[in-house]
Amino acid sequence: MLSILTALILTFPIAHPHAAPKVTSLTNSNVKYTLSDKNYAILKQAGIEAIIVNNSAVDVPELPGHRAGYSGLASFKIKGNQHNLFVPSYAGLNYEHIHDGTLKVNKEKFEPRKFPMELRVIDANTVELYQPPTKNWKLESCGRFKLLPDGVIEYTFECIPREDNFENGYLGFFWASYINSPEDKKIYFKGKSHHHALKWIAAYSEKHGVKSTHPPKWSKKDWKVHPDFSLTLVNHPSDYVYHEPWYYGISHQQAYVQMFRKQDHIWFAQSPTGGGNSNPAWDFQWFVPDYQVGQAYGFVMRAAILPTSKREEIIQFSKKHLQQLNP
Repeated sequence: MLSILTALILTFPIAHPHAAPKVTSLTNSNVKYTLSDKNYAILKQAGIEAIIVNNSAVDVPELPGHRAGYSGLASFKIKGNQHNLFVPSYAGLNYEHIHDGTLKVNKEKFEPRKFPMELRVIDANTVELYQPPTKNWKLESCGRFKLLPDGVIEYTFECIPREDNFENGYLGFFWASYINSPEDKKIYFKGKSHHHALKWIAAYSEKHGVKSTHPPKWSKKDWKVHPDFSLTLVNHPSDYVYHEPWYYGISHQQAYVQMFRKQDHIWFAQSPTGGGNSNPAWDFQWFVPDYQVGQAYGFVMRAAILPTSKREEIIQFSKKHLQQLNP
Protein backbone atom coordinates (compact mmCIF):
# COMPACT_ATOMS: atom_id res chain seq x y z
CA MET A 1 0.00 0.00 0.00
CA LEU A 2 2.79 2.42 0.91
CA SER A 3 4.59 1.85 -2.37
CA ILE A 4 1.36 2.54 -4.29
CA LEU A 5 0.84 5.78 -2.34
CA THR A 6 4.44 6.80 -3.00
CA ALA A 7 4.01 6.09 -6.70
CA LEU A 8 0.85 8.20 -6.81
CA ILE A 9 2.59 11.13 -5.09
CA LEU A 10 5.47 10.92 -7.57
CA THR A 11 3.06 10.76 -10.48
CA PHE A 12 0.70 13.45 -9.20
CA PRO A 13 2.76 15.67 -6.89
CA ILE A 14 0.85 17.75 -4.36
CA ALA A 15 0.80 21.41 -5.34
CA HIS A 16 2.46 23.88 -3.00
CA PRO A 17 -0.23 25.73 -0.99
CA HIS A 18 1.11 29.03 -2.30
CA ALA A 19 1.66 27.95 -5.91
CA ALA A 20 1.20 30.82 -8.35
CA PRO A 21 -2.21 31.07 -10.06
CA LYS A 22 -0.25 31.60 -13.32
CA VAL A 23 -2.17 34.57 -14.63
CA THR A 24 0.63 37.13 -15.07
CA SER A 25 3.12 37.45 -17.89
CA LEU A 26 5.81 36.04 -15.59
CA THR A 27 4.23 32.59 -15.51
CA ASN A 28 1.84 32.51 -18.46
CA SER A 29 3.36 32.79 -21.93
CA ASN A 30 -0.10 33.31 -23.41
CA VAL A 31 -0.39 36.73 -21.78
CA LYS A 32 0.13 39.46 -24.37
CA TYR A 33 1.36 42.88 -23.32
CA THR A 34 2.99 46.05 -24.56
CA LEU A 35 5.73 47.90 -22.71
CA SER A 36 4.57 51.36 -21.67
CA ASP A 37 6.72 54.34 -22.60
CA LYS A 38 5.50 55.98 -19.39
CA ASN A 39 6.15 55.18 -15.74
CA TYR A 40 2.45 55.30 -14.88
CA ALA A 41 -0.93 54.15 -16.15
CA ILE A 42 -4.36 55.61 -15.40
CA LEU A 43 -7.23 53.17 -15.05
CA LYS A 44 -10.84 54.39 -14.86
CA GLN A 45 -14.03 52.44 -14.32
CA ALA A 46 -17.28 52.68 -12.31
CA GLY A 47 -16.46 56.16 -11.04
CA ILE A 48 -13.04 55.10 -9.72
CA GLU A 49 -9.66 56.42 -10.88
CA ALA A 50 -6.56 54.39 -10.09
CA ILE A 51 -3.03 55.39 -11.08
CA ILE A 52 -0.47 52.58 -11.16
CA VAL A 53 3.24 53.47 -11.11
CA ASN A 54 6.49 51.58 -11.36
CA ASN A 55 9.27 52.60 -8.98
CA SER A 56 10.38 55.63 -11.00
CA ALA A 57 9.56 59.22 -10.11
CA VAL A 58 6.43 60.68 -11.73
CA ASP A 59 5.49 64.36 -11.98
CA VAL A 60 2.41 64.91 -14.14
CA PRO A 61 -0.81 66.87 -13.52
CA GLU A 62 -2.65 63.70 -12.51
CA LEU A 63 0.15 62.71 -10.11
CA PRO A 64 2.43 65.61 -9.16
CA GLY A 65 5.56 65.03 -7.11
CA HIS A 66 5.42 61.26 -6.85
CA ARG A 67 8.76 60.00 -5.49
CA ALA A 68 10.95 57.28 -6.94
CA GLY A 69 10.90 53.94 -5.12
CA TYR A 70 7.19 53.78 -4.38
CA SER A 71 5.56 51.42 -6.85
CA GLY A 72 1.97 50.23 -6.88
CA LEU A 73 -1.28 52.13 -6.51
CA ALA A 74 -0.12 55.76 -6.34
CA SER A 75 -3.56 57.31 -6.49
CA PHE A 76 -7.00 55.95 -5.64
CA LYS A 77 -9.95 58.32 -5.97
CA ILE A 78 -13.73 58.33 -6.21
CA LYS A 79 -15.15 60.51 -8.99
CA GLY A 80 -16.00 63.94 -7.66
CA ASN A 81 -13.60 63.67 -4.71
CA GLN A 82 -10.12 65.05 -5.33
CA HIS A 83 -8.66 63.58 -2.14
CA ASN A 84 -6.07 60.91 -2.91
CA LEU A 85 -6.46 58.07 -0.43
CA PHE A 86 -2.68 57.64 -0.36
CA VAL A 87 0.12 60.06 0.50
CA PRO A 88 0.69 61.60 -2.98
CA SER A 89 4.48 61.20 -2.98
CA TYR A 90 4.20 57.56 -1.80
CA ALA A 91 1.71 54.82 -2.74
CA GLY A 92 -0.65 52.07 -1.70
CA LEU A 93 -0.06 48.36 -2.26
CA ASN A 94 3.61 49.33 -2.38
CA TYR A 95 5.87 46.29 -2.83
CA GLU A 96 8.26 47.11 0.00
CA HIS A 97 10.44 44.31 1.36
CA ILE A 98 11.93 40.91 0.53
CA HIS A 99 13.48 39.03 3.43
CA ASP A 100 14.19 35.70 5.09
CA GLY A 101 14.09 36.83 8.73
CA THR A 102 17.87 37.18 8.94
CA LEU A 103 20.20 40.16 9.04
CA LYS A 104 20.86 39.71 5.32
CA VAL A 105 17.99 42.14 4.79
CA ASN A 106 20.26 44.95 5.97
CA LYS A 107 22.18 44.83 2.67
CA GLU A 108 19.12 46.57 1.21
CA LYS A 109 15.99 46.82 3.32
CA PHE A 110 13.89 48.17 0.46
CA GLU A 111 15.13 46.03 -2.40
CA PRO A 112 11.91 46.18 -4.52
CA ARG A 113 12.25 49.97 -4.53
CA LYS A 114 15.78 49.98 -5.87
CA PHE A 115 15.81 47.88 -9.02
CA PRO A 116 14.03 48.67 -12.31
CA MET A 117 10.46 47.64 -13.02
CA GLU A 118 8.73 47.36 -16.36
CA LEU A 119 5.20 48.69 -16.74
CA ARG A 120 3.39 46.18 -18.94
CA VAL A 121 -0.01 47.12 -20.38
CA ILE A 122 -2.35 44.15 -20.79
CA ASP A 123 -5.57 46.03 -21.66
CA ALA A 124 -7.43 49.23 -20.82
CA ASN A 125 -8.11 48.05 -17.26
CA THR A 126 -5.08 45.84 -16.53
CA VAL A 127 -1.38 46.56 -16.11
CA GLU A 128 1.54 44.67 -14.61
CA LEU A 129 4.73 45.66 -12.83
CA TYR A 130 7.47 43.22 -13.77
CA GLN A 131 10.80 43.18 -11.92
CA PRO A 132 13.74 41.01 -13.09
CA PRO A 133 15.70 39.08 -10.45
CA THR A 134 16.89 41.60 -7.87
CA LYS A 135 20.55 42.07 -6.97
CA ASN A 136 20.64 40.50 -3.51
CA TRP A 137 17.73 38.09 -3.26
CA LYS A 138 17.61 37.11 -6.95
CA LEU A 139 13.82 37.18 -6.74
CA GLU A 140 11.90 37.69 -9.98
CA SER A 141 8.35 39.00 -9.71
CA CYS A 142 5.29 40.38 -11.44
CA GLY A 143 2.34 42.19 -9.89
CA ARG A 144 -0.90 42.53 -11.85
CA PHE A 145 -3.36 45.36 -11.16
CA LYS A 146 -6.81 44.84 -12.71
CA LEU A 147 -9.61 47.36 -12.25
CA LEU A 148 -12.77 45.28 -12.02
CA PRO A 149 -16.16 46.43 -13.41
CA ASP A 150 -17.27 47.76 -10.01
CA GLY A 151 -14.07 49.78 -9.46
CA VAL A 152 -12.29 47.31 -7.16
CA ILE A 153 -8.60 46.64 -7.77
CA GLU A 154 -7.64 42.98 -8.00
CA TYR A 155 -3.94 42.56 -7.27
CA THR A 156 -2.18 39.32 -8.17
CA PHE A 157 1.45 38.89 -7.19
CA GLU A 158 3.61 36.11 -8.61
CA CYS A 159 7.29 35.46 -8.01
CA ILE A 160 10.08 32.98 -8.72
CA PRO A 161 13.19 32.62 -6.51
CA ARG A 162 16.16 32.17 -8.81
CA GLU A 163 18.73 31.25 -6.15
CA ASP A 164 18.62 29.28 -2.90
CA ASN A 165 19.68 32.14 -0.63
CA PHE A 166 16.80 32.45 1.85
CA GLU A 167 18.51 31.03 4.93
CA ASN A 168 15.47 30.34 7.11
CA GLY A 169 13.77 28.28 4.42
CA TYR A 170 10.96 30.72 3.63
CA LEU A 171 10.34 33.73 1.41
CA GLY A 172 9.19 36.83 3.27
CA PHE A 173 7.42 39.81 1.66
CA PHE A 174 5.82 43.06 2.81
CA TRP A 175 3.41 45.55 1.20
CA ALA A 176 2.61 49.01 2.53
CA SER A 177 -0.25 51.45 1.95
CA TYR A 178 0.58 54.96 3.15
CA ILE A 179 -2.69 56.67 4.06
CA ASN A 180 -3.09 60.40 3.49
CA SER A 181 -3.94 62.10 6.82
CA PRO A 182 -6.95 60.05 7.93
CA GLU A 183 -8.99 61.29 10.87
CA ASP A 184 -8.83 57.74 12.30
CA LYS A 185 -5.54 55.79 12.28
CA LYS A 186 -7.05 52.47 13.43
CA ILE A 187 -7.82 49.45 11.29
CA TYR A 188 -10.88 47.24 11.80
CA PHE A 189 -11.23 43.47 11.46
CA LYS A 190 -13.16 40.53 12.89
CA GLY A 191 -10.97 38.74 15.43
CA LYS A 192 -10.19 38.06 19.05
CA SER A 193 -7.48 38.29 21.65
CA HIS A 194 -6.46 35.35 23.83
CA HIS A 195 -9.59 33.78 25.32
CA HIS A 196 -11.93 36.67 24.63
CA ALA A 197 -15.01 36.46 22.43
CA LEU A 198 -14.92 37.00 18.69
CA LYS A 199 -15.72 40.64 17.89
CA TRP A 200 -14.82 43.61 15.71
CA ILE A 201 -11.34 44.76 16.66
CA ALA A 202 -10.27 48.41 16.42
CA ALA A 203 -6.53 47.83 16.19
CA TYR A 204 -4.05 50.60 16.82
CA SER A 205 -0.28 50.47 17.16
CA GLU A 206 0.87 53.27 19.43
CA LYS A 207 4.39 53.26 18.02
CA HIS A 208 6.06 52.01 14.85
CA GLY A 209 7.05 48.38 15.40
CA VAL A 210 4.92 47.87 18.53
CA LYS A 211 2.13 45.26 18.32
CA SER A 212 2.26 45.88 14.61
CA THR A 213 1.13 42.67 12.93
CA HIS A 214 -1.96 40.48 13.20
CA PRO A 215 -1.85 36.84 12.04
CA PRO A 216 -4.77 34.75 10.82
CA LYS A 217 -6.07 32.20 13.28
CA TRP A 218 -5.31 29.39 10.81
CA SER A 219 -1.67 30.28 10.14
CA LYS A 220 1.55 29.08 11.72
CA LYS A 221 3.00 31.70 14.06
CA ASP A 222 6.60 30.61 14.52
CA TRP A 223 8.44 32.13 11.58
CA LYS A 224 12.09 32.17 12.51
CA VAL A 225 13.31 35.76 12.79
CA HIS A 226 16.65 37.03 14.14
CA PRO A 227 16.33 38.92 17.46
CA ASP A 228 17.93 42.01 15.88
CA PHE A 229 15.86 41.88 12.71
CA SER A 230 15.48 45.47 11.50
CA LEU A 231 12.03 45.35 9.85
CA THR A 232 10.12 45.75 13.09
CA LEU A 233 6.63 45.63 11.55
CA VAL A 234 7.31 42.02 10.55
CA ASN A 235 8.01 40.34 13.87
CA HIS A 236 6.10 42.25 16.55
CA PRO A 237 2.68 40.60 16.73
CA SER A 238 -0.25 42.17 18.50
CA ASP A 239 -2.54 40.45 20.99
CA TYR A 240 -5.02 39.73 18.20
CA VAL A 241 -5.62 37.08 15.56
CA TYR A 242 -8.10 37.73 12.78
CA HIS A 243 -10.90 35.30 11.89
CA GLU A 244 -12.07 36.76 8.58
CA PRO A 245 -9.55 37.54 5.78
CA TRP A 246 -10.17 41.23 5.33
CA TYR A 247 -9.87 44.58 7.07
CA TYR A 248 -10.67 48.22 6.51
CA GLY A 249 -9.77 51.73 7.63
CA ILE A 250 -11.55 55.07 7.38
CA SER A 251 -10.10 58.20 5.81
CA HIS A 252 -12.05 61.37 5.01
CA GLN A 253 -15.35 59.50 5.34
CA GLN A 254 -14.19 56.90 2.82
CA ALA A 255 -13.36 53.28 3.52
CA TYR A 256 -10.22 51.57 2.27
CA VAL A 257 -10.90 47.84 2.23
CA GLN A 258 -8.29 45.11 1.71
CA MET A 259 -9.62 41.59 1.07
CA PHE A 260 -7.65 38.35 0.87
CA ARG A 261 -7.87 34.61 0.23
CA LYS A 262 -7.68 32.41 3.32
CA GLN A 263 -5.33 30.05 1.53
CA ASP A 264 -2.67 32.76 1.20
CA HIS A 265 -2.25 33.14 4.98
CA ILE A 266 -1.71 36.89 4.77
CA TRP A 267 -0.72 38.71 7.97
CA PHE A 268 -2.23 42.18 8.52
CA ALA A 269 0.19 44.90 9.63
CA GLN A 270 0.08 48.56 10.59
CA SER A 271 2.13 51.55 11.69
CA PRO A 272 0.79 54.84 13.13
CA THR A 273 3.50 56.88 11.38
CA GLY A 274 4.67 54.80 8.39
CA GLY A 275 4.08 57.64 5.94
CA GLY A 276 4.84 60.50 8.34
CA ASN A 277 3.47 61.69 11.66
CA SER A 278 -0.11 62.09 10.42
CA ASN A 279 0.02 59.31 7.86
CA PRO A 280 -0.39 55.73 9.09
CA ALA A 281 0.51 52.67 7.06
CA TRP A 282 -2.17 49.98 6.60
CA ASP A 283 -0.09 47.04 5.43
CA PHE A 284 0.14 43.28 5.00
CA GLN A 285 2.83 40.63 4.73
CA TRP A 286 3.16 37.19 3.18
CA PHE A 287 5.33 34.15 3.85
CA VAL A 288 6.10 31.24 1.54
CA PRO A 289 7.48 28.18 3.39
CA ASP A 290 9.35 25.27 1.83
CA TYR A 291 10.12 27.10 -1.38
CA GLN A 292 12.07 25.65 -4.28
CA VAL A 293 14.32 27.52 -6.68
CA GLY A 294 12.66 28.02 -10.05
CA GLN A 295 9.11 27.39 -8.80
CA ALA A 296 6.43 30.08 -9.03
CA TYR A 297 4.45 31.30 -6.01
CA GLY A 298 1.67 33.82 -5.72
CA PHE A 299 -1.38 35.27 -4.00
CA VAL A 300 -4.48 37.26 -4.93
CA MET A 301 -6.14 40.11 -3.05
CA ARG A 302 -8.57 42.94 -3.75
CA ALA A 303 -8.63 46.57 -2.64
CA ALA A 304 -11.60 48.93 -2.69
CA ILE A 305 -12.30 52.55 -1.91
CA LEU A 306 -15.90 53.19 -0.84
CA PRO A 307 -17.79 56.45 -0.24
CA THR A 308 -18.91 55.46 3.25
CA SER A 309 -17.67 55.01 6.79
CA LYS A 310 -20.63 52.84 7.87
CA ARG A 311 -19.61 49.30 8.79
CA GLU A 312 -22.78 47.63 7.55
CA GLU A 313 -22.40 49.21 4.12
CA ILE A 314 -18.73 48.19 3.99
CA ILE A 315 -19.63 44.62 4.95
CA GLN A 316 -22.40 44.44 2.37
CA PHE A 317 -20.16 45.66 -0.44
CA SER A 318 -17.25 43.41 0.49
CA LYS A 319 -19.31 40.24 0.83
CA LYS A 320 -19.40 39.43 -2.89
CA HIS A 321 -15.66 39.91 -3.30
CA LEU A 322 -14.82 37.79 -0.28
CA GLN A 323 -17.01 35.01 -1.64
CA GLN A 324 -15.25 35.20 -5.00
CA LEU A 325 -11.84 35.11 -3.35
CA ASN A 326 -12.89 32.28 -1.05
CA PRO A 327 -15.39 30.11 -2.97
